[in-house]
Amino acid sequence: MLYFVGLGLGDARDITVKGLEVVRNAKTVYLEAYTSILTVGKDALEEYYGRSLILADREMVEQESDEIFRDAKTEDVAFLVVGDPFGATTHTDLVLRAIQEDIPYKVIHNASIMNAVGCCGLQLYRFGETVSIVFWTDTWKPDSYYEKIATNRKAGFHTLCLLDIKVKEQSIENMMRGRKIYEPPRYMAVKEAASQLLEIIDRKRQEGDQNLAFTEDTICVGVARVGADDQKLAVGTLKELASVDMGAPLHSLVIAGHMHPMEMDMLKLFAIDIETFEEKAKTHVV
Repeated sequence: MLYFVGLGLGDARDITVKGLEVVRNAKTVYLEAYTSILTVGKDALEEYYGRSLILADREMVEQESDEIFRDAKTEDVAFLVVGDPFGATTHTDLVLRAIQEDIPYKVIHNASIMNAVGCCGLQLYRFGETVSIVFWTDTWKPDSYYEKIATNRKAGFHTLCLLDIKVKEQSIENMMRGRKIYEPPRYMAVKEAASQLLEIIDRKRQEGDQNLAFTEDTICVGVARVGADDQKLAVGTLKELASVDMGAPLHSLVIAGHMHPMEMDMLKLFAIDIETFEEKAKTHVV
């Protein structure tokens, strides 16, 4: 059996009882190590689970996954995923491949940012399509997610923005030369994402767009380390969040849509500046 086990969002203790039983009984245990991270490292997980873990980076999962499937044909294999197993499309692909290999599988679900983001006070059923904001470079500044945000905003929906993670990435030069040299890990911060969105606004204005999906005054929510003991929330305008230090990763950003009075009352608890929030939030009332 191939088990996909969600680890939740906080530390080693966030695994479910069912998930922990699977980990302790499986012959081999892999830890997926590139779509997300926990606030604790591999050593802390191994100590709590009482098992040694094999790190499965992007290269192993995408290019060497035959090893995982080969073992699962004759023994129980656990594949551990931060959050919920279906929080990344990569894991859906692994399920499809397991079916093709005639390998039975089970999924042990857990909390993910997709539902835990409700901690900020915005109602989950009022969220539209989730988008991903990627790191820009000097020569590559995509903004295709702007249209998805615009669609959500037009419908009055909130938008969860997942922020880019760069783990075990190679520079173009090292990749071309075939050198296994990797760049230091990078995790996008809320203020970086907000700054990129502000630049997109400026770009749209220069192009003559008079009907912007959002502005520098749009109310947004910065969330950091959701589920951890040092979880942090910050509510303010997009411009304010471009200057806020949310601390260590992982971060996400929410662009608010139309808000119910109860949602506003909750967001006010985390407002950077209450007066500014109350003034700008008026534009979010239906």
